[in-house]
Order: sequence, then structure tokens, then C-alpha cells
Amino acid sequence: MSGLRVIPTWRHGQERLYVCLTDGRNIAWYDREAGRVNVLADDRREDVLEALGPFLTGSVTVGPPPVPTPAELARLALHPDDDLAPNRPGEALLIALDRDPGPVYRLRPDPRRRALEAEQTVGEALDRLDGAGWHTLHSVPLPGGDRIHHLVIGPGGLFAVHALYARKQRVLVADPTVTLGRRDAYPLLRRVRADADRAAYALTAEVRPVLALVGPAEVRITTPPREVRVLRDTELAALARTGGLLKPADVEGLHAMARDRGTWGFGG
Repeated sequence: MSGLRVIPTWRHGQERLYVCLTDGRNIAWYDREAGRVNVLADDRREDVLEALGPFLTGSVTVGPPPVPTPAELARLALHPDDDLAPNRPGEALLIALDRDPGPVYRLRPDPRRRALEAEQTVGEALDRLDGAGWHTLHSVPLPGGDRIHHLVIGPGGLFAVHALYARKQRVLVADPTVTLGRRDAYPLLRRVRADADRAAYALTAEVRPVLALVGPAEVRITTPPREVRVLRDTELAALARTGGLLKPADVEGLHAMARDRGTWGFGG
């Protein structure tokens, strides 16, 4: 037995199967669409092909990565438990609901499920930016139990996006407060700015805060938010129309850094 593990990943319509050592380090990956097995440790080539045997389809090319970038190598060096890239939109909420679904019958909808719907809606919209050279990380954990709902990295810079469920409700924004319908005003924009500040500190790069409102009936802004961009979920594609700040290599480098759980103060 080679002791190698095969870990499949599927994101944004592309499948890859990573071959890992027992300590979690990746030594190869199979790109099914390209029909190529990229091997980083040539002395383990036969073991890699044996491990991938049940998954290989059609003819495949085997060899080292064509031109491995520093960002790609950094990503491959990550232990699977430390890689945030596979996180689904609302990952933390999905785990919480799986562990504690709550009572079957309740007078009011579980607020966690509405929050999850908001993060999933926003996450799906942001994932569609990938083809334009952008990357999105979801449910990025922060020390103390907080998290950034979505971190977007692309040619136009970095954005920390907070998703808010506002389905069929009137939204009033008066910095720093946000009011949904008849609920009490809440200083949400302080949280949105704080998330961006914490991301900027961890990544040593400017991160701009964004509040994404999911399905609002009406949005009224009486006091223009300081620094925070307020968008409906249907307007998030506008982020991809910004550019000129980061080169492709910078985008890939920041993405590799951001997807490492250790960047955010965990492990090590």
C-alpha cells in the first residue's frame, strides 16, 4: 500500500483530485477536464498513478506542472484542514445547523436559516466572478468566533462582503446603523468596517467593506456610509467592473495567502 489518499474537490464546475501524503501534504493532482496528472514528487509517480487508478478516465498526460507559480505551490503545500478555499457559502452556518437543527416546529423561522440563505445567495453571485480573474473565499474564520462572510480578491482589489437577509423588507441606512422594516436600528456598518479592517491587518493590504442586501423591497440611504459600499445582491457583478489595482500575480499571491487558515491567526 502506498499510504496515499485521494481527496476530490469540486468548485465552480471544475473537478480536481488531489493526492496527499499521510501528513496531509499534496504531491499530485488530477485535472479531469484537462486529462492531466500533475506530479510534484517524481519518485512517487507510480504510487500516484496507482492511487488515482480508479478515478482516471480516457488517456491522460502525466508529468510535472507545466509552469508552477509560487501561489500554486503555496496552495499545494497546505494541509486540507488549513485550506479555506473549499468552504461553501455559509459554511459555518451549515455546520451549526447540522449539529443543532433546532425544533421541528417553531413559531418563527430560525434566523440562522435566513442568514444562510443570504450568504448562499451572495456567495453564488460572487462565485460567478471567477471567470473574470476574481477569487472568492467564503466563511473566513476569525479569532474569537467571528468570521468574514465573503472575501473577494481580484483585479479591482479586495473586498470583505457582509450578507444581510432583507427579503421584501424596506432597508434604511443611516451610518452606522441599518434598519430592516420595523425592527430597531442596529449599528451593523461598524461590524462591516471592522471585518474589512481585520482582513486588511491579516493580509497587509487594503480591504474595502461591502454590505450586500439580499432581496430588499426598498433601500434608502439617509447618511452616506463612510467607506462602506452598499449593494443589492443583484448588483454584485459591478465589483468585477473595477480593475487596474492588482496584477494577476498579485491576485494569485493574495489568494494563496488568504486561503491559508494560519494567516487568520489559527495554528502554527
